[in-house]
Amino acid sequence: MYLTKEVKADIFKKHGGAESNTGSAEGQIALFTHRINHLTEHLKRNRKDFNTERSLVKLVGKRRSLLDYLKHKDITRYRAIIKELGLRK
Repeated sequence: MYLTKEVKADIFKKHGGAESNTGSAEGQIALFTHRINHLTEHLKRNRKDFNTERSLVKLVGKRRSLLDYLKHKDITRYRAIIKELGLRK
């Protein structure tokens, strides 16, 4: 499994403030970004895996809605997470 407990804890510790703060928008966005990157690499190898492609599109949508929420709630936190994760070119 590519997403172990330790990897999740590290992501939430780095972006959410604490390991137990799994509900923060930044932590969830970082976790979705990690999963999206993994699925993108998988799809590069397996082009006809349409179920994974659908999952990837759903994850991108979830991340987009969380980013929109964060943008309206607190623009400085939004800009910080975008810069930290390198989501915009």
